[in-house]
Amino acid sequence: MALSNRNRHSNIDPVTLVQQQRALEEQQVMAAFQKGVTALRDFIAPSSLEFKSTYFQLGTRLARTYYVFGYPRQVYTGWLSPLVNLDEVIDISMFIYPVESQVVLENLRKKVTQLEAGLQIDSEKGKVRDPGKEAAVMDAEEIRDKLQVGEERFFRFGLYFTVYASSLDELEFVSHKVESILGQQLVYSKPATSQQEQGLNSTVPQMTDQLQIRRNMSTGALSTSFPFTSADLSQDTGILYGVNMHNAGLVIFDRFSLENSNSVVFAKSGAGKSFAVKLEALRSMMFGTEIMIIDPENEYQRLCEAVGGVYVQLSLNSPMRINPFDLPKVVDNEEADNALRSNLVTLHGLLRLMMGGAQAQMVGGTATTLPALAPSEEADLDAALIETYARAGITNDPLTQTGQPPTIADLYDTLLHMGGNGPQLAQRLRKYTTGTFAGIFSQQSNIDINNAMAVFNVRDLEDELRPVAMYIVLNYIWNKTKADKKRRLLIIDEAWQLMKYEDSASFIFSVAKRARKYNLGITTITQDVEDFIGSRMGRSIVANTSLQLLLKQSPSAVDVLADVFKLTSEEKKRLSQFPVGQGLFFAGQNHVHIQIVASPTETSLITTNPNEQRGQEQQGTVDLQDQSVPQRGTIEL
Repeated sequence: MALSNRNRHSNIDPVTLVQQQRALEEQQVMAAFQKGVTALRDFIAPSSLEFKSTYFQLGTRLARTYYVFGYPRQVYTGWLSPLVNLDEVIDISMFIYPVESQVVLENLRKKVTQLEAGLQIDSEKGKVRDPGKEAAVMDAEEIRDKLQVGEERFFRFGLYFTVYASSLDELEFVSHKVESILGQQLVYSKPATSQQEQGLNSTVPQMTDQLQIRRNMSTGALSTSFPFTSADLSQDTGILYGVNMHNAGLVIFDRFSLENSNSVVFAKSGAGKSFAVKLEALRSMMFGTEIMIIDPENEYQRLCEAVGGVYVQLSLNSPMRINPFDLPKVVDNEEADNALRSNLVTLHGLLRLMMGGAQAQMVGGTATTLPALAPSEEADLDAALIETYARAGITNDPLTQTGQPPTIADLYDTLLHMGGNGPQLAQRLRKYTTGTFAGIFSQQSNIDINNAMAVFNVRDLEDELRPVAMYIVLNYIWNKTKADKKRRLLIIDEAWQLMKYEDSASFIFSVAKRARKYNLGITTITQDVEDFIGSRMGRSIVANTSLQLLLKQSPSAVDVLADVFKLTSEEKKRLSQFPVGQGLFFAGQNHVHIQIVASPTETSLITTNPNEQRGQEQQGTVDLQDQSVPQRGTIEL
């Protein structure tokens, strides 16, 4: 026998023995190496985990797991929303187990038999009827009927949640708050006493129901606990604005569904206001919305070129011209009759702005407020405007308004040769006709904005000309808007430059009030919150907007915004501490804490961060001349 064993071992190849031994040594070395390698679980694992009878400590945080054991006779859609939207750290876990309908029907038949027998016995004994038993029989019969025809199915439902806090007192406070919220709806919960470990395992995302505390529910009752319903801003249509930081849901909204589609964006410099607005514009274009932008800092050129838009650069050296005397080409009869009168009112405000009416300027190194036009000057100016249009053959008759309109040069000539205050007014207008600022606004318009996106860049204009240019551009866009009623967004960046002057602020307010009629939404962006809100027109513009976005603010602006938007103390505290891209999003009476999110492609097109732009140029990640980028306002994301 021993000889036989020796012969058997001698048949094994020595090379094979060496290979097996070497493989075993390599496995031992790899096992020893893996013990010293840091894994993902080492990074996410807490420093300690200690379980008590009614709570547990996870690192430096305290937590407590609850289970729901009692429900009312009827539950309503959204009953879980107060818990989902609660501004506390909560993990919620639901376990749903389907049950065979045949098994449920058999159990219900037995239950109905028992209940009816109990009611009959009580009746024979002369006892007072029991409404609870009668209601139970009715509910059971109703469920039986629906199960029998397949209208409903049956499930076992388990609901657990874990609340977190930094201290034991805070944990008790949060626990009481949660229990009270559920108790108000007759939904009763209890802490998982002596089962906190099982409770933690049941609420972490690993699909293990170790508590196994369940309640029978039909399809209709179970659907009311759908966790992604909330009183936040989410619709079936619209664009994605960001992520709801309260419940990690999506803020999908259509601003044109509100009573008006105007919005304001307030934020300090660098908080991400332009990023958020450009992201909204880019996504709105995918739904056929036309975008028009007044850009004072050349922030929208890359985006405009990428989507094949029209880029209008206004400067003294630019060949592009806009004539403020252009009349809108309107189809509506009532609008056509008032087209000239409406434009005359607009021109009065513009000319007061151009002639220095009620605006502050530097005179001899000192800030001086020039006087507004006197009543006699206003009257002479009005007569000159009417005469200037008449010389061009344009009157209140809509049939005469199709010809070529006059220009500021024609108005200058009319003022110069009329009596009264005409020559003095002409002198104040001279710099726009034959002086330093001649040409840019004194010639016929030569631009066309029939495009999905049009950007008007006024960065290269002198500071004195900027508000005038923004006013003229705004009026030009308004006239184009009245020609048809396409869905459009008008973005006015750095609106504080217009709000400094009463006439231009009044014009913005007038346009904002009437924009809804022409399917136009106006987005007003500013970082000078105190001055904007402090002005009468600024507060009126805010009052006429249904959508507001408040990003990170300076401490001095927080109190002003808190008074206007009736913010809570918690919202006030957060408003000055938000990271870039986070803020408060208001729509009507609802508001949420939002995180603005963008895809890498969107970010590459709309970022204004110099470091990111420099990196893109070096890596060649964005080629604005790439023919693969669709033209005419659409972009593949």
